Amino acid sequence: MPVSSAATTRHRSPAADGKPLLAVSGLTKRFPVERDVVGRPTSWLSAVDEVDFEIYPGETLALVGESGSGKSTLARLLLRLIPATSGTVLFDGLDVHRASRQQLRAFRRRAQIVFQDPFGSLDPRMRVSSIVAEGMGHLSLSRRERRKRVLELLELVQLPPQAIDRFPHEFSGGQRQRVSIARALAVNPTFLVADEPVSALDVSVQSHILNLLHDLRARLRLTYLFVSHDMSVVHHIADRVAVMYLGKIVEIAPAEELFQNPRHPYTQALLSSVPALMRHGIERRLVLQGDIPSPIDPPQACRFASRCFRPIERCRSQVPPLEAIDRGGEREHLVACFNPAPLSQLQDHAHAPR
Repeated sequence: MPVSSAATTRHRSPAADGKPLLAVSGLTKRFPVERDVVGRPTSWLSAVDEVDFEIYPGETLALVGESGSGKSTLARLLLRLIPATSGTVLFDGLDVHRASRQQLRAFRRRAQIVFQDPFGSLDPRMRVSSIVAEGMGHLSLSRRERRKRVLELLELVQLPPQAIDRFPHEFSGGQRQRVSIARALAVNPTFLVADEPVSALDVSVQSHILNLLHDLRARLRLTYLFVSHDMSVVHHIADRVAVMYLGKIVEIAPAEELFQNPRHPYTQALLSSVPALMRHGIERRLVLQGDIPSPIDPPQACRFASRCFRPIERCRSQVPPLEAIDRGGEREHLVACFNPAPLSQLQDHAHAPR
């Protein structure tokens, strides 16, 4: 994917040795799928299970994994768009899921989201002027001042002034996503969740949106959670990467460390599926065998064991903790695996010819 040279430069967090902006501990979300005759849940779908991670000011943490892994559910939990079953989300010291209405209102001015589908997230009956200004109700602005602010935001996301009086259907997909970004920036947030922001766009447009997000981060000192299933996109934009599988985070590492030295077998399989990333040490495609466990009442063991190409006995009876194996750059390399072998130790039987 073509991305400007500015976007391929790793960004060092200004608070690399400071406190995290967002700290997640034991975050869990279960949805009831079956109930008894009196309405009590008897079976649960485990969407997010005991997740722990941190995001530091000024960095981009990418959350990756295949469809159904729980990425979007986790993103919505961070912003309290859906309630958590258990666990905590601390945003600059505020417990988001136990915040009062007043505290939550202040939190939402600091944390915003850009959704995957720009057309579905914009009201087709509203003009851009109203869409972008919708979040400015708490500001004491006159009609003229509000319009001026909307024009400034449109310029910020590289849209022409004429766009202010148009409806969403009059824009291309990339332009609609720019409107979505302008709306999110209207309240001057410090933290932005980008939930698959380029997956619904043409490949030719994706790089422009990625470059815009990169430039906005530097200009406005934003912190990102970037949700994606595309490892090539993540390679260009992320400072650190968290890999999610069936509701669990299985690996977290600085981006360059993860792409050059992935240690979890699932991460290695993900990277091997992207031909452009083969140069990072994976010479042949890793083919996963076996069935994916059901997220409904999953086994109390490693959830990847049934597909893993190097399981050991403990994998089928114990849940591997997310632990540090070594330091990678500014942050530790964490892996939830009982047998985190490097690429150099991969067995030939785990490969298939490309």
